[in-house]
Amino acid sequence: MKSNAAEHFDRQYQTHLKHLKLKGLQPKTIEAYARAIRRLGGYFSHQIDNLSEAQLTDYFSDLIKTHSWSAVKLDLYGLKFYTTHVLHKPWVMPHLIKPPKAQRLPDIVTVDEAQRLFATTRTLSYRVFYFTLYSLGLRLGEGLALKVSDIDAGRQRVHIRDAKGNRDRFVPLPEATLGALRQFWRIHRHPELLFPNRHGGLKAAYRAPSPLDRGGVQRTLRQVALDCGLKKRSPRTACATAMPRT
Repeated sequence: MKSNAAEHFDRQYQTHLKHLKLKGLQPKTIEAYARAIRRLGGYFSHQIDNLSEAQLTDYFSDLIKTHSWSAVKLDLYGLKFYTTHVLHKPWVMPHLIKPPKAQRLPDIVTVDEAQRLFATTRTLSYRVFYFTLYSLGLRLGEGLALKVSDIDAGRQRVHIRDAKGNRDRFVPLPEATLGALRQFWRIHRHPELLFPNRHGGLKAAYRAPSPLDRGGVQRTLRQVALDCGLKKRSPRTACATAMPRT
């Protein structure tokens, strides 16, 4: 049986989830803030409604030993959201953590490197997807979310929906990209998704319920980049940073 503290935590956590959805946050932010509360609950035996500054100092000091500063910041923001919207308390610790300032230049993929990467990618769906990211300058999530209706061949542009900051934007559509997308669509013929998942193979792609798996895309790109001798920091920098954004 669950303890009273665990039962109370579960109720508060469900309220937290409801507020996250009602505030219109992006799915990735919702998951990060939800994970923050789960992690706090595990650390403090489900008793997180009255944490002191000393307790939180210990928590974040332990967290930074095993997680990145990005994870630490997300946990702090998740706790702030929980405190404000679930506990209805003011947030009184704005300077609890202060990540070190760092300014890094992105790893830029040259045209020759990109061509090597595409040529080394044997799976057709991944090859067309990476080429699309590269030529349009898209983030990974933006590429996965592309739909057939987002391609405006007449005006030579692509409608990117719900991008960073919940904003839409248009990006130019090169002829080479349009040609690649058309050829790929003739193979899978999905009525809605540009990049349907591969769970049933290309023959069943036209009825796939979801786009390509994010994890599969990332793992494959890392392996292809290694095979090409490209030592870039992330899948995004291995493709998307090579082209200017509009």
